[in-house]
Amino acid sequence: MPLMEMNKSCIVIGSGFSSLSAACYLAKEGWDVSIYEKNGTVGGRASQFIKDGFTFDMGPSWYWMPDIFDKFFADFNKKTSDYYKLEKLSPAYKIFFSDDIITIGDSMDKICLEFERIEPGSSQALKKFIGKAQENYDIAINKVVLRPGLSPLELVTKETILKVDQFFKTISSQVRKSFKNPKLVSTLEFPVLFLGAKPSNTPSFYNFMNFADFGLGTWHPKGGMYEVIKAMESLAKELGVKVHTNSAIEKIEVTNGKATGVINNGKTITADVVLSGADYQHSESLLDEKHQQYSKTYWDKKIFAPSSLLFYIGFDSKLKNVEHHNLFFDTDFELHAKEIYDTPKWPSNPLFYANFPSITDASMAPDGYEAGFFLVPIATALEDTEALRDQYFDIIMDRFEKRTGQNIRNNIIFKETFCVNDFVERYNSYKGNAYGMANTLTQTAFLRPNLRSKKVVDLYFTGQLTVPGPGVPPALISGKLVSELIIKDN
Repeated sequence: MPLMEMNKSCIVIGSGFSSLSAACYLAKEGWDVSIYEKNGTVGGRASQFIKDGFTFDMGPSWYWMPDIFDKFFADFNKKTSDYYKLEKLSPAYKIFFSDDIITIGDSMDKICLEFERIEPGSSQALKKFIGKAQENYDIAINKVVLRPGLSPLELVTKETILKVDQFFKTISSQVRKSFKNPKLVSTLEFPVLFLGAKPSNTPSFYNFMNFADFGLGTWHPKGGMYEVIKAMESLAKELGVKVHTNSAIEKIEVTNGKATGVINNGKTITADVVLSGADYQHSESLLDEKHQQYSKTYWDKKIFAPSSLLFYIGFDSKLKNVEHHNLFFDTDFELHAKEIYDTPKWPSNPLFYANFPSITDASMAPDGYEAGFFLVPIATALEDTEALRDQYFDIIMDRFEKRTGQNIRNNIIFKETFCVNDFVERYNSYKGNAYGMANTLTQTAFLRPNLRSKKVVDLYFTGQLTVPGPGVPPALISGKLVSELIIKDN
């Protein structure tokens, strides 16, 4: 009588969106999957901070591309509503300029009216621009991002051939061709910042992010983005995935050129396949040098998405004149971008983002109070001291109070900070990057670090430094792509 065939096993390092996604897909196909997470809770960069009745998303806070989340759960015969409740934000967000405020509504009609207010006649140009962005979105989501990045030929489809010029033009040039008002230009360049690069370095094909913004809208899961992580963890466990927290991996074991397991707390744990969703550079540092694909020089030459200086604040009263999402573009957008990418240094007069989830969701703060976090994009690998954090807190508080017409510093119950050093310590993040590797022309698709190791058999990678790129929806897709590759190879 033949022996029963054992299920293949996979160890997953890290528990962010891409790791949880991959774990779910592998478990669905009968794999024995174990996740090892260095921190005390799952989620990776998408962690949560709770204090004194206030709840904060420490990582992603924008729920864009709801169709990608829907598709993920549908692959398991589930719906997002099985796990969390979504609300479409109205308005989606506000942008504060030095002399005006642009409000992005929850429909194209409302957004067109706002564009007309700023630049008469611009609504027709906007409809045309978003129409093309929607075409690109359909191609990107249904064709380009679903490829594993193994060959340049993956980018060659009848649809992309017709759009090839858009890979060699930039978002910045395309926007400026259609819109003259600098406020509208900044508004339309904003979404590509999620891809981690300057608009002037991002191929115009990526204007599909504008459709994700204006066409699909901005949503909020009740309880915050961490509810999505909890949903994915719950699904993973339903599928039989075992999750180990407070379990840092010290080494990836390789025998005769094949990944055979990991070392955790000095103990060797074996598996047929090892998949790392941790920061790619850190993952390779867990290997002997001869098994690493990419050198220090390689990583140093890459363009990384920014790091961030974050302040998590509990207020003892409700704030006024703000929405759930608020962008403060009341200083020089291009100068700040240069100080992130071209001449990395602490910004002289930074743009910043302010998030107040308790405006939408009462569960995020005690009754009558406000939960808020403030984010300043900064270059990676900067000096990070308490004095610098305090200095920039005062800078953005001064501007916030001026632009919103209120004094809030006396209403602060507590303030917690998070910056470059914390990204390195908590997430093993290369140079303290917050969002992974930027999606520029030379860092797209097959030009990004590979999902499959070129030097070690049965070793794979997933997440925002590999295919398809930074952001939560791409992370979900990355997990699916790598799981398909693992299953195909085995």
